Amino acid sequence: MRDKGIDYFENSRRATYAQQQYAIDNSLKFEGYGRHCWGITAGDGPGPDTIKVNGIMRPFFNYVERGVPYGPDDGTVAPWAVVASLPLAPEIVLPALDYFLHLAKLTELNPYGFKASFNLTYPGKTRNRPGWVSQWHYGINQGPIVLMIENYRSELIWQLTRSIPYIASGLRRAGFRGGWL
Repeated sequence: MRDKGIDYFENSRRATYAQQQYAIDNSLKFEGYGRHCWGITAGDGPGPDTIKVNGIMRPFFNYVERGVPYGPDDGTVAPWAVVASLPLAPEIVLPALDYFLHLAKLTELNPYGFKASFNLTYPGKTRNRPGWVSQWHYGINQGPIVLMIENYRSELIWQLTRSIPYIASGLRRAGFRGGWL
């Protein structure tokens, strides 16, 4: 990163924009992908299954390390991954969250917030919605949601992290420079 003149924050911000652009481009033609529907990461999926959808044989995975731009990708979106990018690029994350909440209604009838993931390409209906929705909530997904919302609101978590000498020392030993170090 140093060779490109960027730090960890800027690299993560660019990765957030790359996620969104990948969904906008939607070269694999998945249902739902677009400006407000993105967030491809490791997680639960509707597979394992391979079925024909709109004339295309598509593999669907269960838990797998999804990624962009080189995959694997089966159309599964993880809303928590979008929330985790909130302090990095709120200008694209907030509209995506609005979509997840109000148009896709991913928290409807669900007191615990977003399920782990969903896939609009996989045929089926979950509570009168098209596609597949994970039945699970994972604590490891929920943690970044709470932390990054607070970082967006007040930067409290980052301020606390900066005040811990062991963390700063460890980051320096790992070769991190600049930024808040």
